[in-house]
Amino acid sequence: MSLRSENKINPNFSMSSMTDIVFLLLIFFMLTSTLVTTNALDIILPTSSAQPLKKQSLSISITEDLRYFVNNEAVERNFIESVIQEKFNSIDEPTIVLRAAKTLPLQYAVEIIDFASRQNYKIVLATQP
Repeated sequence: MSLRSENKINPNFSMSSMTDIVFLLLIFFMLTSTLVTTNALDIILPTSSAQPLKKQSLSISITEDLRYFVNNEAVERNFIESVIQEKFNSIDEPTIVLRAAKTLPLQYAVEIIDFASRQNYKIVLATQP
């Protein structure tokens, strides 16, 4: 009488489950890496102990070489006021977050603050914690 084992062990290794896990990890890291960057412009901000603003409607950045950016889009200095007004046409309580470089002369930041106060926009000067 010959006895045979019904459990046959397959010596081949299947990579399909490992491939699925690696693919899911790749998608996860690609999605979370896009959420990490707040602003792509490299501006050194002054420091402060104030609390961060919860709601932000528009971000204006002024770099050390006097380039202006509205929500990371380059804008000429002459057209900055018209671009801001265009962005705020349909917003009830507009808020501007001004990100001026630490070494920038105060005059350039005051021009934006003056425009915002004339238009009754709320404006906040961004700082590093």
